[in-house]
This record gives sequence, structure tokens and C-alpha cells, in this order.
Amino acid sequence: MSEQAVVAVPPASEDAAWASVNTPLSAEVLKTFCQVDVERLFRINPMLEFKQWKQLDNNRYLFSAKNISQETPFEFETEVNVSETPNGLRVDYSNGIKSSTEFNIEPVEQGARLTITDRYEGLSEAERKEHLGEVDKSITVWAEYLQRFLIDWKKWSRFGLWRWYMRRVWQPMKPSGRRITYILLWITVVEIALIILGAGIYFSEYA
Repeated sequence: MSEQAVVAVPPASEDAAWASVNTPLSAEVLKTFCQVDVERLFRINPMLEFKQWKQLDNNRYLFSAKNISQETPFEFETEVNVSETPNGLRVDYSNGIKSSTEFNIEPVEQGARLTITDRYEGLSEAERKEHLGEVDKSITVWAEYLQRFLIDWKKWSRFGLWRWYMRRVWQPMKPSGRRITYILLWITVVEIALIILGAGIYFSEYA
């Protein structure tokens, strides 16, 4: 399975950007993954620092965050309306330069392909050019992180403790917090390995 994102980002005069990745999940399992927890899909994006995700009714949410994909990060707040599609999911935004995000799923030989499409259809070409600083440039990174998450999901989701950690601890973290936690975990692993190595050398020499 390729771990590279296939990405196409049209020029500003066009109205969409998209990225595709292959995943190890079947099309049906991937569709369920996407539809059961929309908030999780957005929280996996390391370019979004969440401020609020509040459910307004069954398919509508209030979403505010800081997007750090631009050289100058920008904040946004919007209502989102979520609707299931035959091939995945569609998220429509009530305001902002981006009009919708689609998650489309198709079966491939070894799993399923996930394509994320950001559409910018709500504004004219001139208005889009005026708001280029609010264009979400995270789609390639987002697709790659989704792919990594889904590979780990395939390996570890059968373990309840792992699912609990990812849902209750990892998911609410800011991207910077996840990076710090990852570094600290590796430092801890190295320290434990050094302690075990030192104990092994001691007992081999003096025991």
C-alpha cells in the first residue's frame, strides 16, 4: 500500500483542492469510521488548533479553531452541517471562504482510497483572491495524517485501552501537545532501555 498522498491543488481561479490516500481499511469500514465521528476527522488535522466543537442538533455543529497552515495563522468560527453521501460524507460551512469539504471513499485492491475535497464555491473569483490568507493549505498534511491514523487504527483498534487513550487523551490535545507527548514517551522508552541495559551489564559482571 502506498503511503504517499496524491494531491491536486488548482490555482486560485478554480474552486477546489483535493488529496487522496490509500488506506488499509475496507470501503465499508472506512465509511463507518468517517461517518461515526466527524469531529475526530478534523481533530486528526495537525494544522487545526481547536477552540470549540459544539453539537447544535443531530447533524449541525458550531466549530471554531485556529488554522496554522498559512504563514500568518488565522482564526475562524462557523456552523457546519454534516450529511452522509453514498460514498462517504459531506460537510457544509455556513460562512468563510470554504463552502464544503467532502470525504469520498472507493474500494481499491488492498483496502480503500479516501479523497478529501475542499470546495470554494461560495465566493466569486475576485472575492477568493481577496481572502487568499484564509485558504486552508492543510489538505495534503491532513490526508497524510489521516492515512497514518488509519494504519494505526487497523493495527490497534481491537484493544479497548488504545481506543480509550486515542479518544479521551490524544484526540482533545492540541497538535503541539501531541508532539511533546510523543517526544516524552520516546525519552521514557530510551531511559527504561538504558536502565535495563545497565542492570544487565551489572549482573553479568558482578552477579
